[in-house]
Amino acid sequence: MDKFAPAKTCLRLLQVMPGVPQAAQSGALGVLVNPLQNLVQMQQVRHRQTKHWNPQFKRLRKQKFVKIDLPNLREKPEDITKEEMRRRMKERGVLPPRPWMERPFHISCTGGIFEAYVPPEGDGKKSIISTSGAKQKLEFLEKKSKSLMAVRKIRSYEESFSTDEFGAEAQEIYIKAHQNMAAKDKYQIREYVSERCYPEMMHNVKDKTIRWRFLQSLEPPRVVHARVTEVITKENQFAQVTVRFHSQQMLAIYDRFGRLMHGSEILTKDVLEYVVFEKHISNEYGKWRLHDKIIPDWLPAKQPAPITYRLIEEAEEEVAPKELAAGEESKQVEAGGEQPKEQVQLAAPVESSAKPSVAL
Repeated sequence: MDKFAPAKTCLRLLQVMPGVPQAAQSGALGVLVNPLQNLVQMQQVRHRQTKHWNPQFKRLRKQKFVKIDLPNLREKPEDITKEEMRRRMKERGVLPPRPWMERPFHISCTGGIFEAYVPPEGDGKKSIISTSGAKQKLEFLEKKSKSLMAVRKIRSYEESFSTDEFGAEAQEIYIKAHQNMAAKDKYQIREYVSERCYPEMMHNVKDKTIRWRFLQSLEPPRVVHARVTEVITKENQFAQVTVRFHSQQMLAIYDRFGRLMHGSEILTKDVLEYVVFEKHISNEYGKWRLHDKIIPDWLPAKQPAPITYRLIEEAEEEVAPKELAAGEESKQVEAGGEQPKEQVQLAAPVESSAKPSVAL
């Protein structure tokens, strides 16, 4: 917008112009005053600062504002009827509150083993040629039908699953999980262990030094049991596979003072284990993880490891000599009163024969 000089400023400039006669100045003044007054009247004068300078989109700016009904803050909820409350909630599109609280949760693993495999007694010690070994093999073939159906279900989600190749994969998971447990790596171990198995493996690991090594496999690991179950819904499927491990391992556990609590770093032991691996097969990104270990009922219970404690010696209370002497005399009097008469008669000549110390 063009800016115009005020009329008073123009008049002042004409009055001080040198070389111009007074009559000419007065004539020129009369000529300039009328147009200047008109220009001054045409100048826009605004007293409100909230008015927009461009009125082109006045109607659109008006539509930007939405009139709302302000709530009555002084209104009490007890004074509103149920019908009125229902009408207001319908207008606002608000659902009525529920008496219970719902929170989303994610089930990443099951809480245990479903249809656990029962290891045959004497497994690892009896050969197939023996009578008991042949009987175990026959029972295994009878229970194999359900496992084959479960393996077929797993292959519908994971096409590359094979019971022959899964033993080697399970052994790698088993070794990685135990190595992270010995290293006390509580973040890396979660990739190889389920949420149910994690607290059982990491329990009581604090303030201890664990030395563990997997030396060799005496027998190749093999799948002996497989099951598939649904949790809550039919689409949420979990698979569990039990793998038999017969291997040589070394384990030594030291307490916080460096004393050996269990095992040895020199001796190796043959270990026969039935380990359960689980996978959330409905999840596209699910992984096989160590879930649990099957401990049969016929296995003898293990002895607990020796635990180091700190011994605190209790201070003995010192008894005054006078009190001690008075207590002993009273005990002797009571004991003498309870003694039979024969013992008193026998004790009398002994006392008379003894020489008093005063005579010496």
